[in-house]
Amino acid sequence: KNISKQSYPNKITVVVSDDGSSDNSFDLVSRFIKTKEFPANFEFNLVRSFPNQGKSNALNLALAKITTDLFCTVDGDSQLYKNALRNIVANMVCSGEATAAVAGTILVKNSRDSLLAKAQELDYAIGISSVKKTQSSLNGGTLVAQGAFSIYRTALVKDLKFQHSVGEDIVLTFGLRSKHNKIGHAENAFCFSNVPTTFKKYFRQRRRWARGLIEAFKAHPHNARYLKHNSPFIWYNLMFPFLDTSYMLFFLPGIIAAIFFQYYLLASLITLLLLPLMIISHSIHYYKQKQIFDAHGLKFRKNKAGLLFYAFLYQPILVLASISGYASEVFKLPKRW
Repeated sequence: KNISKQSYPNKITVVVSDDGSSDNSFDLVSRFIKTKEFPANFEFNLVRSFPNQGKSNALNLALAKITTDLFCTVDGDSQLYKNALRNIVANMVCSGEATAAVAGTILVKNSRDSLLAKAQELDYAIGISSVKKTQSSLNGGTLVAQGAFSIYRTALVKDLKFQHSVGEDIVLTFGLRSKHNKIGHAENAFCFSNVPTTFKKYFRQRRRWARGLIEAFKAHPHNARYLKHNSPFIWYNLMFPFLDTSYMLFFLPGIIAAIFFQYYLLASLITLLLLPLMIISHSIHYYKQKQIFDAHGLKFRKNKAGLLFYAFLYQPILVLASISGYASEVFKLPKRW
């Protein structure tokens, strides 16, 4: 229903892929399609994987039904903002044939549900979006075209397929990059998605993301060897396991020891300058993102509790979940979603 309200002038085929759900989703979607009236340029294709065989299998079933040159992925719990589809298609078309995918801008839909969700609202709007925008500006160097909302060239993805992994979107993106394609970012194509509201679910999600990064490097290691304008982003991500471990074992304890106990063995006064630098950096990202929001009728809501949580407690939790994800892939633990 949300997609049908998009102001997109051409034909739209919505492929709904049900991954062996046990909550009557398939029947509900079937009845919805039959009983609702939709625009003339709209059609549906409902596919089902039964029993449950994993998200990658469900995506590949849907992929097999696609006949258009371009296709978008949209998660079932996500909703597109006005003109999102038109804007992301325009971005892809204007980027040229060398661009294999374009990531949309994901924002938090359920930010009022918990303190953790409020913090993630800032993480998505300021942190993740700003990083993607920076990466894309350097010769199409966006590292992840996220599955929640991205557009791809169908032929290239059909050649690679979605791999059975906990981070199928980052593995696919690395696969596209390995064939010397560019990955863009559409800062004006917004999608609102639900985020985890409990620490347990958040931890599991970010652990999957971190594990997906290692899966991507293992599947396409030559990405780190190619020398391109955006190679520093690849190398920086390759260092994430070491940086996150150093943060948890040395930097964070050092900061605590320096501030509260005046013990400077691990962190000196110069190290503490990183804190105001972080504030300056995030402030710049905030005002840049605010300009984009203002241009498209969006705005940052007042979120003091989320800001405090994001500034002082969010990063340690994120790093701990990431380290768990790296270790899960290194030690080949069972993959869980």
